[in-house]
Amino acid sequence: MQPHLRQALAALGRAITPELIGGTSALMAPHAPRPQADACTVLRDQSYGPHDRHRLDIFVPNGAPHARPVVLFVHGGGFTMGQKGGPDDVFYNHIGAWAVAQGWVGATMNYRLAPDHVWPAGADDVTLAARWLQQHAHSWCGDAPAVVLMGQSAGAAHVAGCLARWPAQQPRPSGAILLSGLYDLSTLRHSERERLYYGTDSSLFAERSSLPRLLAGDWNCLYTVSELDPAEFQQQAAQVVAASMERTGRWPEMIYLSGHNHLSSVQHIGAPHDTLGPVLAEFVGRITARVG
Repeated sequence: MQPHLRQALAALGRAITPELIGGTSALMAPHAPRPQADACTVLRDQSYGPHDRHRLDIFVPNGAPHARPVVLFVHGGGFTMGQKGGPDDVFYNHIGAWAVAQGWVGATMNYRLAPDHVWPAGADDVTLAARWLQQHAHSWCGDAPAVVLMGQSAGAAHVAGCLARWPAQQPRPSGAILLSGLYDLSTLRHSERERLYYGTDSSLFAERSSLPRLLAGDWNCLYTVSELDPAEFQQQAAQVVAASMERTGRWPEMIYLSGHNHLSSVQHIGAPHDTLGPVLAEFVGRITARVG
């Protein structure tokens, strides 16, 4: 990361406030890649289910279809807000542009939000979108497309919940990238937004925690945590490490992002000085090479 960006992010602090959100986006937007018409075709607002929020944008590299993975990105927003972005938005079109630059198909999705839609609605929507891509992406990716899930913050929690509840009889995604997510409700200091999605009955927190079944499912997962993440996200990353050590005797694949805050980690992907994107690209290539 460039020193001036590191200093500016540090000055914004760790708490997820309107000032941090706006300040981080202003710092990152000028460096973010944009989809280019000569590089890809963008299919906007594809319906993957019956609800108005069941919409995908799909970024398809120009040229003949061939065997290549699909990376499905799930936005954050504290379970109660957020969106994939419209045609004129920088975020999260930049994830689609980054995926295309790797030779992949990119997809960004909306999902149902709390308080109108509570656990497990978000995770179920990720499952629905992933299954839709498995069934429809052959026209862009060749036969039996490999789908990799990628989520940030609440989006990472929904991706983890999706994998923890994945239907046993269905073809599995190749794996997941989980950026600063929430996985173990029993140790989490619940904010109002988390209570709106997961509920307030602590007797249900174990059932609604994704971490035990996520590890038991032997999924290919890459986790990240940022230096300037709020404490609860740092604690959740520590829980992932501890649970993985207890189960397997090994650390999970965990990346510590020096200098980054809760938003900059994902907003910086694909930028000229991005260091996370190449690590993610290697991970996607490694886990999708096992398919077929």
